[in-house]
Amino acid sequence: MGDKPHIYVLSDSVGETAELVIKAGLSQFNDGEYKIQRVPYVEDKKTIDDTLQIAAENQALIGFTLVDPDLRMYVNEAASQMGLEIIDIMGPMMKAMKRTFNKTPRLEPGLVHQLDEDYFKRVEAIEFAVKYDDGRDPRGIARADIILLGVSRTSKTPLSQYLAHKRLKVANVPIVPEVDPPEVLFDIDPAKCVGLRISAEKLNDIRKERLKALGLGDQATYANMDRIQQELAYFDEIVEKIGCEVVDVSYKAVEETANTIMRMFRQR
Repeated sequence: MGDKPHIYVLSDSVGETAELVIKAGLSQFNDGEYKIQRVPYVEDKKTIDDTLQIAAENQALIGFTLVDPDLRMYVNEAASQMGLEIIDIMGPMMKAMKRTFNKTPRLEPGLVHQLDEDYFKRVEAIEFAVKYDDGRDPRGIARADIILLGVSRTSKTPLSQYLAHKRLKVANVPIVPEVDPPEVLFDIDPAKCVGLRISAEKLNDIRKERLKALGLGDQATYANMDRIQQELAYFDEIVEKIGCEVVDVSYKAVEETANTIMRMFRQR
């Protein structure tokens, strides 16, 4: 296959599962120089024949996820006759599960991507987090399950997205001394609000790195310690006025902070 492997993915669904598994394997051998081509919604032997022929011409590898046992057997036999290397991703796993569970598989393609209620709730929450990110529309505050408050660079946006994947509708509001927070913040249930506190030293480090990434000097007001102290004092004033819980994010990963917030809400 040369220095740049070429892999064809046959699937009776979209082929995402097979591609992810193959990429995980390739990461152990290759730094990203490969070509993966999906052949989705395979329902007949002709599509298989055509793909195997092209794969043979390109000295390519074949990976496949086919739940139909006849098509799976056909790929294995045809590829073997052509001397092609293949990876049957679903077959061995389904056989082992059949033996262990003593049950016959449903043999329905695409069940893992079935659009159920849980899926739609997650998508709705993600769209909500994007729409009401960074205080761009205060109307989202009243509709949110959680409202995150914090000065710039306290991970409000990544936290919102992480929590959205847990099906929680999250709005986040930046706290800036020159801008009054939306009045609705002081009218809603304070239990829905979470302040994100950070130490001045940690925030100073984060903002300096951010300025460097933007090609700017680290002496800008944004990373000035006096300015940071002013912002944090204003943040303390706002969260005290609201009467909400505060989580220190100074040395926490986004996942750790999110888990802390979810525990708080479960306990309520």
